[in-house]
Amino acid sequence: MQRIIQKAKDFNELVMFEHSIFSLPFIFIAMIVAADGWFGLWLLIMGVLAAVSARNFAMGVNRYADIDIDAKNPRTTNRPNVDGRLDKVSIFIFIVVNAAIFVAVAYMINSLAFALSIPILVVLASYSYIKRFSSLAHVVLGVALGLAPIAGVVAVSASIPLWSVLLSLGVIFWVAGFDLLYSLQDMDFDKDNDLYSIPSRYGADATLFISALFHALAVLFWLLFVWAADLGLFAYIAAIGSGFVLYYEQMLVRKDFTKIDRAFFTVNGYLGIAFFVLIIIDRTVS
Repeated sequence: MQRIIQKAKDFNELVMFEHSIFSLPFIFIAMIVAADGWFGLWLLIMGVLAAVSARNFAMGVNRYADIDIDAKNPRTTNRPNVDGRLDKVSIFIFIVVNAAIFVAVAYMINSLAFALSIPILVVLASYSYIKRFSSLAHVVLGVALGLAPIAGVVAVSASIPLWSVLLSLGVIFWVAGFDLLYSLQDMDFDKDNDLYSIPSRYGADATLFISALFHALAVLFWLLFVWAADLGLFAYIAAIGSGFVLYYEQMLVRKDFTKIDRAFFTVNGYLGIAFFVLIIIDRTVS
């Protein structure tokens, strides 16, 4: 039993399960807006399973593909995929199991969700390889998480309305923007190992500018989402408030690069939760 518990802890560390907080709020925001309120216990369970299995799959592929890179990077040498706690076979099985769970959940939701499940997995897996030859990897990561709202509305209504696309575009630029900030930590390592991150190719100043631009676009698309979905005051507060949060994140990193972890994990986690809570309030009082 102790061995099983330890393996579970190792897999949790591998994929950083607690960071699912980035994708979960926005999949449920989309579901609440699509259903105009509570969407039911069944879809809640299916939404959680889909989001968690998709993220586990994506992180598993990333860790599997990056074993050689992580072994060279001093920041990542203690990860379970590098230090021997999890071998490649175990990680591969973990990837396959989570892919199967995601496809099965999509099948149980509706036919459109099932039809989109494999293409979504392809997109989720692509990030791990695109960064080896293109600086667009940051945007691809954004697309991977930006699919969450699309998945949420498909689960509820088996359709993809304009507002869900605008919400997703906001998530794409939000994630790409904070991934740029996070990648500043590995700027020198990426440059030395011929990896195509924007910091390694264009430097810190350009990265900060592009990140700020992406975050401005995120707020713009979230405002357009609120307008297109015909939401109320609290939804506008959520979109505008996210702008202030992202401004704080940008200033935090510019002031001190050692604050990157705080900006990446803490600030972005609060943003998603606050946005979600304000959408609930908006749908409750309107």
